[in-house]
Amino acid sequence: MAERAVKRVVIVGGGTAGWMSAAVLTRAMTASLEVRVVESDAIGIIGVGEATIPQIRNVNRFLGIEEDAMLCATGGTFKLAIEFNDWLRLGHSYLHAFGQIGLPLGPLPFQHYWLRSRKAAAAADLWAYSLNGVAARAHRMARVEKIGNSPVGGINYAFHFDAALYGRMLREYAVHLGAIRTEGKIVEVKLRGTDGFIEAVVLESGERIEADLFIDCSGFRGLLIEGALHSGFDDWREWLPCDRAVATTAANGAAVRPFTQATARPAGWQWRIPQQRRSGDGHVYCSEYMSDDEATALLLAGLEGPALSEPRVIRISTGVRRRLWLRNCVAIGLAAGFIEPLESTAIHLAQSGIGRLLALFPDGGFDPAIAEEYNRKMREEYEQVRDFVVLHYRATERRDTPFWRHCAALPAPAGLARKLEIFQATGQIFRENEELFTEQSWLQVLLGQGIRPRRYHPGADNLPAEQLDEFLGNIRALIHGAAQRMSAHEQFIAQHCASPAG
Repeated sequence: MAERAVKRVVIVGGGTAGWMSAAVLTRAMTASLEVRVVESDAIGIIGVGEATIPQIRNVNRFLGIEEDAMLCATGGTFKLAIEFNDWLRLGHSYLHAFGQIGLPLGPLPFQHYWLRSRKAAAAADLWAYSLNGVAARAHRMARVEKIGNSPVGGINYAFHFDAALYGRMLREYAVHLGAIRTEGKIVEVKLRGTDGFIEAVVLESGERIEADLFIDCSGFRGLLIEGALHSGFDDWREWLPCDRAVATTAANGAAVRPFTQATARPAGWQWRIPQQRRSGDGHVYCSEYMSDDEATALLLAGLEGPALSEPRVIRISTGVRRRLWLRNCVAIGLAAGFIEPLESTAIHLAQSGIGRLLALFPDGGFDPAIAEEYNRKMREEYEQVRDFVVLHYRATERRDTPFWRHCAALPAPAGLARKLEIFQATGQIFRENEELFTEQSWLQVLLGQGIRPRRYHPGADNLPAEQLDEFLGNIRALIHGAAQRMSAHEQFIAQHCASPAG
């Protein structure tokens, strides 16, 4: 077994994906693995203000990265939700908040009791039953596992931070544990003549670097997985037509919100990611309906403070490699696939790829069954995330621009169509296998995008009306009281993780 072990790993490309891969593999397999990252300072990294989802806390915990120190070093803030503005119709706004919404009662999920009460015009807004939702709207934050002795869950949170600074922190961590950094630009990829496996990469300096396993973190170009191995790419523009993004940073012009904002625009949408001393701002759009100059002007006009950097236009390709693991190469991050950052899933998909690679780590024989299972599970996850993002575009009342009329006519992928039919018919949401987005996530976006079920579960009628009012009222009161006791978001940052002035 030792003779067939994978002993050398080369990661092509740095950035968050590359250095997270290096950090996790080095931390998990220090004694048995040599990990080398080849990156070039001459090659730009797609790094902007980054919004994350709560799963990032798992990898930080595994690596032993202290949360407040990370936020201090990256200018980070806390994220409780995403606010979607103008997606259903102009002037409409809703939240996709992390964490629990209400409480199940008996065998039925909370939404059936809420739908029953809402039908009678008695229930409050759905987000009144979400601690994250109430705290986000009040700009409050605290680390709360649950509300007192009640069964109502506490705050579930993620982060906003400077992606380049987070990548640098991961690099320092990985190098400290023994990962090797090699500066250089790859000019050639050598394949073995016998089986087409990657044998080595050759640098501009002439240095040849061999390895048993190669991880492609080279971004959209996919230097190894596509450039050398020709994996193929499944383009998803038929469902997600945006193919450009323009990004910049801006001075904070308002309170530092504990949520990301995603505001629909005439041919796409604009993000705002609040950090301690600036915001990361960008505009995702479809070049068929808007020029780069128009998109840039619209982005700059929508900033809350003065721009701090020159806007950069980035070409994006929504889709996934046909095989993310091919021969002895695994693609992670943008090299594997891309789904626009509407639900802040970019780092998570890289993290998920790293976790599955670790779980399925091969020996030198590279049994095809391992790659097949990796590809099956990763493609399933990419497709599930795609479907969730498509929902925002397809379920809309907007018809005010050619882009939104086009989106309203988009076909629904099979998985999304099935979810929509079941929810509209029954009010039920079924989570598929290890699907990233929970039933509560689907509920918020379905309702936020104007999808209403025709009925609720009849079992919800078993609860007498006065008990239903009491049940809902108690949850609201618990959540309101807990939110009132929390610190203001900016005060919480100042107390726990403020970055040095500068």
